[in-house]
Amino acid sequence: MNSNQPDRMSSLLPVIDAGLPTGVVEPFADRVAREEESLVRHALTDLQINLGKLCNQTCTHCHVEAGPTKTRENMDAATAQRIVELAAECETLQTVDLTGGAPELNPNFRPLVTVFRNAGLRVIDRCNLTILSEPGFEDLGQFLADNQVDVVASLPCYLEDNVDAQRGSGVFARSIDALKLLNRLGYGRQASGLRLDLVFNPTGPSLPPDQTRLEADYKRELAARYEIEFNHLLAITNIPIKRYAQFLFKRGQLDSYMQLLAENFNALAARHVMCRTLLSIGWDGEIFDCDFNQMLEMPVGGAQPLNIWDIESFDAFVHQRIAVADHCYGCTAGAGSSCGGAVVSENDL
Repeated sequence: MNSNQPDRMSSLLPVIDAGLPTGVVEPFADRVAREEESLVRHALTDLQINLGKLCNQTCTHCHVEAGPTKTRENMDAATAQRIVELAAECETLQTVDLTGGAPELNPNFRPLVTVFRNAGLRVIDRCNLTILSEPGFEDLGQFLADNQVDVVASLPCYLEDNVDAQRGSGVFARSIDALKLLNRLGYGRQASGLRLDLVFNPTGPSLPPDQTRLEADYKRELAARYEIEFNHLLAITNIPIKRYAQFLFKRGQLDSYMQLLAENFNALAARHVMCRTLLSIGWDGEIFDCDFNQMLEMPVGGAQPLNIWDIESFDAFVHQRIAVADHCYGCTAGAGSSCGGAVVSENDL
């Protein structure tokens, strides 16, 4: 690191942490406008709820900056109940996506799962897999299966060294054990009705490869090596904010990564990004356009901060403009990226 890098880092951190234009690439809002695109929420089908930053892992790519020390930033029962009340009034809602941190560590996780499943909604658990082997969580897998919760599980590679480098020593072995447990419960098995999707994140500053081809590789390798089955692979681009942005900067790769994302901007992907049908709720009830904006504390619509206690209905956010900044290049580069993986096919590139 040369002598002027610390000063640049101190000036860059507010940009990384606030989603402001980086100065490295054309501002994202200008790029979208040049394509005559405007990002507006056209429906509300998905509610993503971040239960907090407490996690049993500390991953280098984590945009949440979650970890074992984040004990204070976690949702309380009153906030969870208010979300349930608002969700019950939203007739278009189809899916509730529970994330964190490790969402299962929050005491409201199981009550929320039960309420939303009883309401007939699809519930997703964004699971890091190692939580299934933590003391006190031995029955978690059975709970998920009994409630027919869809599991979306992090596994950035089918090779041990790559996973442990990104997520911590020993994480790969524990993840494999967790996947085997989920398979025994029926997850990932054909006709079981228990859906198990895996998440791929690049281990370096690159775009994900073609999702369909990579899924075939994952299925072949995991079956051959560990007799593991799963439904689909979701290829998600690493977003250059917070911990991952600092990780890249320290390696002199942040500018080139931003340029890579901008050079691969795809207007078609921008038309299908998840924020067009999703609202993100923070652990304290703050409302955002997506989970990444939440971590940057960019209020919904780019307006004044709004909390669930300030509103009467989620429906008010339909047809509202979505707040954007340079990190949005991460969701619109190449095949696009969302919490459901790529948003366009290789044929559309």
